[in-house]
Amino acid sequence: MSRDRKALSRSEQTTSSFVEVAIRLGALALLLYWSLILVSPFISIAIWSAVLTVALYPVFEWISLRLGGRRRLAAALVTVLSLLVIIGPATWLALGLVDSLRMISERLDFSNLTIPPPSISVKDWPLIGEPIYQFWNLASTNLRAALAQIIPQLKPLGGSLLRIGADTGLGIIMFLVSIIVAGFLFSPAPAIVEAVKKFAHRLNPSRGEEFVDQAGATIRAVSRGVIGISVLQALLAGIGLIVADIPQASLIAFGVLVLGIIQIGPSIILIPVIIWSWTFMDTKSALLFTAYMVPVNLLDNFLRPIVMGRGLKTPMLVILIGVIGGTLAYGITGLFLGPIVLAVIWELFVGWIEEREKVSKA
Repeated sequence: MSRDRKALSRSEQTTSSFVEVAIRLGALALLLYWSLILVSPFISIAIWSAVLTVALYPVFEWISLRLGGRRRLAAALVTVLSLLVIIGPATWLALGLVDSLRMISERLDFSNLTIPPPSISVKDWPLIGEPIYQFWNLASTNLRAALAQIIPQLKPLGGSLLRIGADTGLGIIMFLVSIIVAGFLFSPAPAIVEAVKKFAHRLNPSRGEEFVDQAGATIRAVSRGVIGISVLQALLAGIGLIVADIPQASLIAFGVLVLGIIQIGPSIILIPVIIWSWTFMDTKSALLFTAYMVPVNLLDNFLRPIVMGRGLKTPMLVILIGVIGGTLAYGITGLFLGPIVLAVIWELFVGWIEEREKVSKA
C-alpha cells in the first residue's frame, strides 16, 4: 500500500512539474510573440542600421583618428556625409524625373495627336489580328473613345504603380532613419560587438566568435563589391550621358544604379542607349560615346569579383549565390542577409567535414 502511495505521489509530482513547465513555456512563447509584433515595424531599420554601422565603421575609425579620438564628432560627421550622399543624388534624380514628366505632358497633346489607320493585313494576324485591327481603327478615328475602352484595364496597373511608388518612398525614409540610427551606434560599436561575440560563444563555443567576424567581413565585402561598384558604375555612366547630352540622363543613371544593386546589370539600359547614339548622333560622337560606355557597362564584371573576394575565406560563388538569392527572396535587405547566412552555413559545413576527417584519421 505504501509503495502505491509513493508511486501515486511521484506521478502527481511529475504531472505537476510538466504542467508548470508547459505554463512557463506558453507564457514565454506569448511574450516572445508579442515582442516580435512590437518590434516587427523596426526590423528593417535595425538590420540596415547594423549593416551601415559595420560597413562604415572603417571610415568612422579613420575620421576619428584624424579628429584626435573625438568619436562623437566623428560619428556625427559620418552621419551627415552619408545623408548628403543619399539625399543629393536622390534630389537630382527627383528633379530630373519632374522635368521629364513636364516635358512629356507638354509634348503630349491629345487634340493634335493623330494615329494612322491600320493596314488591312492586320486582320490576317492569327488569333489577335481582328481585335487589334478594330481597336487600332477606332483609335485612328476617335482616340478618346479608344482610350475610354482601355482605361478600366489600366486601373489595376495604375494602382500597382502607386503602391510601388509608395513602397519606394517608405523605403527611402526608412533608409534615412537607418543612417541616423547607425550614427548613434558607431561610438558603442566595440561593446556591442563584444556582447554579440559572447552570445555567439554561448551558441557555439568553438567557432561562435569566428562566425561574428565572418559576418562583419561579408557585410563589408558586399558593401564594396555590390553597392560600391554599382554607385561607381552609375556615376561614370551619368558623366558620360551628361557629356554626350543624352536625354533623361539622370533617369538612365538611376536605372544603372538600381540594376547594378539588384544584380541584373546595366546592359539592358546602356546597350539600347549606345544603339540610339549611332542613330541620332554623328559618327565621331557616337564612336567616342561607345568607346567610353562599353568599358563602363562591363566595369562590374571585372571589379566586383576582385573587390568582393578581398578578406573573405568563403568562396566567391557562395557569396554571389547569397547576394542574388537574398535579393530575389527578401529584396534589398536580402542583399546582405543572403551572403551572411550562406557564409555561416558554408563555414559550418567545412568545419563539420574537417572534424569528421580528424575523427577518421584518429
